[in-house]
Amino acid sequence: MATRTEDTRSLTAEGLGRLLARLDANRDQAAVEYERLRRALIKFFDWRGVWPPEECADETIDRLSRRLEEITVTDVKSYALGIARLVLLERGRGPVFSPIDSGPELRSSPESLPDDEREQLQNCFDDCLAQIANDERSLLLSYYAGERQGKIANRRQLAAALGVSDNALRSRVQRLRNRVDECVHTCVAMRKDTSL
Repeated sequence: MATRTEDTRSLTAEGLGRLLARLDANRDQAAVEYERLRRALIKFFDWRGVWPPEECADETIDRLSRRLEEITVTDVKSYALGIARLVLLERGRGPVFSPIDSGPELRSSPESLPDDEREQLQNCFDDCLAQIANDERSLLLSYYAGERQGKIANRRQLAAALGVSDNALRSRVQRLRNRVDECVHTCVAMRKDTSL
């Protein structure tokens, strides 16, 4: 599938300046309006289940800034919403993404398993977690620490501390989680085979 070059470009300083000028004449108020617009776009995508919503919002803003270079727009926010709808449609034709902490294995509660199976699963999980490097284990456990807004803030702090984007952090954690999941499944299967 061919990739569109306009989608791979990011917001330039010139494009951001042009967008801010269109949002408000006062530079400080324009920055507030920019953040308000970005949060509204994130909610737009999040409510529609498009993942990751932050990336979709940024893509919308990138496209908006490029369009402002080419045409005159009277209502920037409404125009941004129109672009967001196009991004939504395009994402709907692509692969389906979902948050990594909503995987099916989290929906089936270990508490519903019999005690011996739950203990076996916990032992396998502990063994597999011990097999990865300390910094990777710490990252994985830290990523899932907290609740709701605290979890979001924690993840942003982790990304900042590592010097990576939120998406890069998500990808890194997903790879770690996949390794641990594969290890756990193998461990459980091996223990079942030996108990037969």
